[in-house]
Amino acid sequence: MKEQDQRKSYEVLWDLIKDIRFAMFTTRHDNGHLHSRPMTTQNSKLDEDQNLWFFMSKKGDPVADFEAEPNVNVSYADTGADSYVSVSGMAAIVDDLAKKQQLWSKMAEAWFPGGVNDPDLALVRVKITHANYWDVKESKVVQLYKMAKAAITGQPPTDLGEHGEIRMN
Repeated sequence: MKEQDQRKSYEVLWDLIKDIRFAMFTTRHDNGHLHSRPMTTQNSKLDEDQNLWFFMSKKGDPVADFEAEPNVNVSYADTGADSYVSVSGMAAIVDDLAKKQQLWSKMAEAWFPGGVNDPDLALVRVKITHANYWDVKESKVVQLYKMAKAAITGQPPTDLGEHGEIRMN
């Protein structure tokens, strides 16, 4: 994929997730089960390396899970806009005080009263490797009509919006 096309893909991805307050952060627990928890994406834009950033408790299960198995999924849903994003990536704790300060907010302080120097605060980077998105452009009425038509004809609807796949370099 050309660099310009790749940049446009990143922009589409960020446009879909930037206003979604909470994501479901999924890890594989040591018993093999997948566990999802709501987390707040801390960055206000994709950084130059297309990373997502989170604050988590160092003592929490998510950190223990991804330290053992770094492949994670972060999913976003905006049901009002009918847009959905699934991001796969590699999670890791990053020891970067400047980045913590850059991402810090009053909301984070509610969870970590010691601020950016709170000993329990883990700065977590998810390096995006792959993403899929579904962005339905049709109104609810048009969607219902197309689904009803599909039910009658037995032919699934194929034009209910845009689906895209993004692979990171």
